[in-house]
Amino acid sequence: MIAEQARLYHLAGEIAAERFDYGAARARYVRAAELAPESFDDQIAASNMAQIAGAYHQAEHFARSALALVGEDSTQELDRIRAEMVLASALTAQGRYDAALPLFGRALESSERVLDAEHPDTLSSVNNLAYLYRAQGRYDAAEPLYERALESRERVLGPEHPDTLTSVNNLACLYESQGRYDEAGPLYERALESRERVLGPEHPDTLGSVNNLACLYESQGRYDAAEPLYERALESSERVLGAEHPQTLISVNSLAYLYQAQGRYDAAEPLYERALESRERVLGAEHPQTLSSVNNLAALYDAQGRYDEALPLYERALESRERILGAEHPDTLSSVNNLAVLYESQGRYDAALPLYERAATVDVSRYGPDIPMIRTFARNYLRLLDQTGQPEKAQDFIARHFGGSDPRD
Repeated sequence: MIAEQARLYHLAGEIAAERFDYGAARARYVRAAELAPESFDDQIAASNMAQIAGAYHQAEHFARSALALVGEDSTQELDRIRAEMVLASALTAQGRYDAALPLFGRALESSERVLDAEHPDTLSSVNNLAYLYRAQGRYDAAEPLYERALESRERVLGPEHPDTLTSVNNLACLYESQGRYDEAGPLYERALESRERVLGPEHPDTLGSVNNLACLYESQGRYDAAEPLYERALESSERVLGAEHPQTLISVNSLAYLYQAQGRYDAAEPLYERALESRERVLGAEHPQTLSSVNNLAALYDAQGRYDEALPLYERALESRERILGAEHPDTLSSVNNLAVLYESQGRYDAALPLYERAATVDVSRYGPDIPMIRTFARNYLRLLDQTGQPEKAQDFIARHFGGSDPRD
């Protein structure tokens, strides 16, 4: 009787998911997993749907339940690989990258050994490990994995399979992070056009592509092209996923960032505040996306000359990012630079200069000297060196880090 109830709840979850009613789908999958705690498939389904719905800690709970059912039984290695992948994904979504990394690595090694190098499950492991590396700012490690996943998925699954389109989108995201906008653009456009046709205009993956293309346009200064896309992504995400789903909050934050870039501070502020308050409640106070909201609200205050309000937020973002993401993560370096900008605005050059130097002298080989972020840090550092009468130090920096080519040119 209980097994039949679990089966019916599982079926109801599938039906709700097909309608994109992820809240209902999550509730039904979770109920099925609770009724059938010895069912591996029900634990995995509950974890996957909890993650889609943005309930990352619940996703971790059911993934751990699934993994416990398998243990180290060598006859269930394929199930163990699945459980490790799902658990690692839940940990990554929480920003717990160091905990996720060995699970992703083990799952990939096992998949390649038990299945083969181009099995769809193996390619999922490749893609997920690349995603983690990009989240850590390890772009050089992520790129060959993303390229491998895309090339193999195109050949094995076809150019318009949803997994292939995920790889197209992910490689575009990496290129954008590296400032390779001309390479990112065609991939983003391909992913969006194909997802709209294959998945539908309001599928969460499609909405993610809408937001990503808008981000690229914004990075290129094409604000008029970005704004309607951001607005579409936000309106549809609120309706399809809910007002506090993590993907919706990405759209809220993105639209606020655009408004700030346009100088529309009064429009940006309530969106930044909404994103921060919701992320603190939904994701936690130290999730990487929450810390992005902390940093962004501080940057808005800074741009308005509200330095006393910006300072504690910048300091909070920097302290937490250093501890959680590491001293050389791009987000951490951005916080270092932002705090230096604030100090410079206040005329506190002695406090600003060592922070600019720290951001500008990061190991360039890890990211490449042409990434916009790196060049921005360098320009800021050189500007303050010039203002404080240190031209020889500026020239030495240019020679050592940019081969004598001035990053300001």
